[in-house]
Amino acid sequence: MRSVLAVFLFICLSPFLVKSLSPSLNDDILGLIVFKADVRDPDGKLSSWNEDDDSPCDGWVGVKCNPRSNRVTDLTLDGFGLSGKLGRGLLRLQFLQKLSFAKNNLTGSLSLSLGQLPDLRVLDLSENALSGSIPSDFFSQCGALRSISLARNKFSGPIPESLGSCSTLTSLNFSGNQFSGPLPLGIWSMTGIRSLDLSDNMLDGAIPKGIEVLNNLRVISLRNNKFTGEVPDGIGNCLLLRSIDMSQNLLSGEIPSTMQRLSLCNDLCLGGNWFTSGVPTWIGDMRSLKTLDLSDNNFTGQLPDSLGKLQSLRILNTSKNGLTGNLPESMSNCLNLMAVDISHNSLTGNIPSWVFRLGLQQVLFSGNGLSGSIDDALASSTVSSQKNLVILDISQNKLSGAIPNAVGAFGSLRFLSLAMNSFVGSIPPSIGHLKFLNILDLSENRLNGSIPSDIEGLTSLDELRLQKNSLAGSIPLSIGNCASLRFLYLSHNEITGPIPSSLGKLPNLQSVDFSFNKLTGALPKQLANLVSLKSFNISHNQIEGELPAGSFFNTIDPSSVSDNPSLCGAAVNRSCPTVLPKPIVLNPNTTDTVPGTAPEAFGRGKRILSISALIAIGAAAAIVIGVIAITVLNLRVRSASSRSAVALAFSGGDDFSHSPSTDGNSGKLVMFSGDADFSTGAHALLNKDCELGCGGFGAVYRTMLRDGRFVAIKKLTVSSLVKSQEDFEREVKKLAKVRHANLVALDGYYWTPSLQLLIYEFVSGGNLYKHLHEGSDGTYLSWNERFNIVVGAAKGLAHLHQMNVIHYNLKSSNILLDGSGEPKVADYGLARLLPMLDRYVLSSKIQSALGYMAPEFACKTVKITEKCDVYGFGVLVLEIVTGKRPVEYMEDDVVVLCDMVRGALEEGKVEDCVDSQLQGKFPAEEAIPMMKLGLICTSQVPSSRPDMAEVINILELIRCPSESQDELGDSS
Repeated sequence: MRSVLAVFLFICLSPFLVKSLSPSLNDDILGLIVFKADVRDPDGKLSSWNEDDDSPCDGWVGVKCNPRSNRVTDLTLDGFGLSGKLGRGLLRLQFLQKLSFAKNNLTGSLSLSLGQLPDLRVLDLSENALSGSIPSDFFSQCGALRSISLARNKFSGPIPESLGSCSTLTSLNFSGNQFSGPLPLGIWSMTGIRSLDLSDNMLDGAIPKGIEVLNNLRVISLRNNKFTGEVPDGIGNCLLLRSIDMSQNLLSGEIPSTMQRLSLCNDLCLGGNWFTSGVPTWIGDMRSLKTLDLSDNNFTGQLPDSLGKLQSLRILNTSKNGLTGNLPESMSNCLNLMAVDISHNSLTGNIPSWVFRLGLQQVLFSGNGLSGSIDDALASSTVSSQKNLVILDISQNKLSGAIPNAVGAFGSLRFLSLAMNSFVGSIPPSIGHLKFLNILDLSENRLNGSIPSDIEGLTSLDELRLQKNSLAGSIPLSIGNCASLRFLYLSHNEITGPIPSSLGKLPNLQSVDFSFNKLTGALPKQLANLVSLKSFNISHNQIEGELPAGSFFNTIDPSSVSDNPSLCGAAVNRSCPTVLPKPIVLNPNTTDTVPGTAPEAFGRGKRILSISALIAIGAAAAIVIGVIAITVLNLRVRSASSRSAVALAFSGGDDFSHSPSTDGNSGKLVMFSGDADFSTGAHALLNKDCELGCGGFGAVYRTMLRDGRFVAIKKLTVSSLVKSQEDFEREVKKLAKVRHANLVALDGYYWTPSLQLLIYEFVSGGNLYKHLHEGSDGTYLSWNERFNIVVGAAKGLAHLHQMNVIHYNLKSSNILLDGSGEPKVADYGLARLLPMLDRYVLSSKIQSALGYMAPEFACKTVKITEKCDVYGFGVLVLEIVTGKRPVEYMEDDVVVLCDMVRGALEEGKVEDCVDSQLQGKFPAEEAIPMMKLGLICTSQVPSSRPDMAEVINILELIRCPSESQDELGDSS
């Protein structure tokens, strides 16, 4: 509507404006104002643009002018957060030389024409959401254009043939789009081009010949496309080339020998193709090389000695090929080398001493046939080189001997893997000196001895893998000092003794595997503190007793605790025996009692009752008396409950409009709105037929008021935790004032010291969980319904936070839907009714749904804030879009929804996560940003999560803002 109004004013008022402005200023001001009207400016970055100003050259942010002509020559609005379309108002800026809108949220197609901006030299529209194909004649009139970047948008279709007419172009960047088809035949006609980046698209076909005419070319990147065939020989004539990246394509044949002429080339990346033959010996002639990546191809033979000539080389990657032989000793001359990756080849021989002498940062030699000891190689290191090494991976080889104590001298190590070799002996205590180490993998060797207690020094350790060795002894208590530990694998060893209680001090622990050992004793109750735990395997041990109480252990997979004969509980389908005192037998006539015999009676040779029998008789008598007492008490309680419930059903009151009903026997009922009478009577509150559900706080029943209106009554079952009546009423009245269309309204309450009821509006459509996961009639929630539920829940939660109320228990079963599908957030603020509790108690009582709980619940030093609700909301968003539960238990795996979506996003497959019921019936431009929003909300760091007001703004942007503008425009 604003854009239509701006154009209307432009057409109708321009004659009047011409009288007060020179023609040139009139064009520039009107063009910019019309452009501003076509976009959304949520941060007010364009507030300085005032149509009443005489000139845009004085104080208009992002605008620069020619000081002589006073005409706009430069419009730079990078990172302004603008959304909407590129309006035609820009075409009024006839003297514009630079147009840069990078890092915004602009949408729509490329409707501008270069011919309409004849002086334009720089065009940068990178990192937006622009889409569609580029018009075929877009480049037919390039004018003075020297640089264009459309990187990281959503453009598709072919690259226009007209691009070849842009002979003045020096920089072209179309990376990160969805361009397809072959390169235009005239691509090499841009003889002035210096930088060409077409990476991360879907271009295919052969690379055209004729590249040799590009005498000014410095950088070419065709990475991650589908190009086939050979690299043109002519590339060797582009003598000024500094960087070549053709990795991740389908190129084949041999590397053209003409490349040896490229003496200025710093980076050569050809990984992820189908190149064959050996690594050419002439590669040593490319003396300026700093990066050489030939990984993931079909190269064979030995690495050439000529690699030693590359004294500027910093990164060498020849992994995932078929290379054989030894590492060339000549590489000791590569004094600037920082990273060597030769993993997954068939290299043999020892690890050369130069590997640890050169001061490398990354050594990746896994998956070869290297043999021998590593003592000599490590001993050749210097103090300075020991400070550099960050990654050492020599796993999956044939290395043997002991792990030398010298490994502890590499104090900067973050990743150390010696797995799947033949190392023997014990783990050196010096391992504990590696305080920055994140991952330690010594699995699948022949290590023996015990786990050193010095392991407590690994304070940054995230993952410890020692499985499949011959380790003995017990698990050191000091492992509880590895506060960052998330993954702990000790399976298939000979470890004995109990599981240390100090494991309960590891709040981040997610996965534990102690299976196939000789562990004994009971599981420590402190394990119930592990709120992040997702997998805990103790099968095939000798653990005894009960499993710890806790949400995870209540649902543990039976296979994870199998083959522990003395373990009991529901998970192993074995009841735990009641512990009774050992029978005592006394004989007053003797000082000793023979086992298996009974004592005689006092002086008459008759048997008397043993003390154990007397205890049993006494216990039976106590039970009989207790049953009688409980029966009497139950009769009284039922009578009192009946009187209380009857009083509830037939009394009324309202702190706002009525007087509360208070009675010493019946309790106090307060209604904030409506009639207080319940037509169904007291039995409805206790009748199972009227029960709607049961949660962490208690059961919910449906009943009817006298005026025919249904209400939902929550009967609290946490009386021992509820505050005093005064505090309870004060908090309830605060919650009653929290009114919003997307919140379930609190209509009243009932109080006695032993019974508390909360009276809510009744929402007829059921909860979201059932709609998502328990639908059986073939119906499902459409995309629009899901989007509206997300928006409604966000608005309700934002209102709670505005009223300083934290929900604490956001989950899909607490999102109710009314008859029209509108969402209402329920069960909010109930934690305010309880006294201050330890957060672990709070998490088990309130955050009963696994997967929604923010990680800061596990850390006592982090304050619980509204950002905990934002985390739960993020999980809820992912649940709604994917149709999957936050945590799902498979046959042999546990799938965490956040991790699954995040992994799919990293692999570029996030669209596959959308609920299968919606396939082909959802807009990807909304679903993908929605899932990204969910991942942002579930950030591990609270400060990285947006607040709910920001979430609502983001949702408004996600819902196809361009379409809504079009609709407004049509209606105008």
